[in-house]
Amino acid sequence: MKIIAWFSCGITSAVACKLALDEYGKDNVDIVYIGIKSAHEDNARFIKDCEKWYGKEIKTHKSKKYEDQFEVIEQTKYVNGANGARCTLELKKQVRFDIQKKFQYDAQIFGFEFSVKEINRSLRFKEQYPETNPLFPLIDFKLNKDQCANIAIKVGIGLPTMYKLGYNNNNCIGCVKGGKGYWNKIRKDFPEHFKRMAELEREVGRTCLKTLNSKTKETEYIYLDELNPKAGRFQKEVMPDCGSLCDIKYADIIKPETMEIFNE
Repeated sequence: MKIIAWFSCGITSAVACKLALDEYGKDNVDIVYIGIKSAHEDNARFIKDCEKWYGKEIKTHKSKKYEDQFEVIEQTKYVNGANGARCTLELKKQVRFDIQKKFQYDAQIFGFEFSVKEINRSLRFKEQYPETNPLFPLIDFKLNKDQCANIAIKVGIGLPTMYKLGYNNNNCIGCVKGGKGYWNKIRKDFPEHFKRMAELEREVGRTCLKTLNSKTKETEYIYLDELNPKAGRFQKEVMPDCGSLCDIKYADIIKPETMEIFNE
């Protein structure tokens, strides 16, 4: 079999790629990272560490049109909406589709972890993208994110800086899917990214944040330059990891098979 394993610079995808190499052999697995300019600079170090662990190169591909989420928003005038984030489509999803068209693979490795939410997402993903013949080694081995982090640490790989700073995922810095707490943390940790997104929101007339008015029950949009610095509770936010994945429809609707797999 010829396998492609998607590496996102997150700890779950890193371990999933290693399991794929062990299962199918180095000669049969291509490891691919979809790069983006606004990722943390420490990702370059993490990639090198993982390449040493794998004994194999991680190939990097990028969008031919945009360097980061800021360019996508600036040129498309679209931030986030019912159809998902435009930056996910342009920077991740479209690049993955292009690779699929150019190269022939028998199966693809994805780093969905062993949790109810991620098992459900894997089932939805398999329904919506059957042509990928997706494989989920972390679910097969019942490994969650904390266990993956322990595996990386035990083999001497330092976790990516974004994790050390307290972020749940190693996404691009300034993710449009983040909530109030996330953006207030970005304001503190990466003020230049916060400032750029705040200015870009005003330029395109679109916002990252929205809230439900308790009185009118209507959706209200909040510009970052109006965000109360004390708003939100970052530690309770759960953000999806873009990686090479796509926005998955009905990901929050639990399929019956999900609990069966989780409780096996």
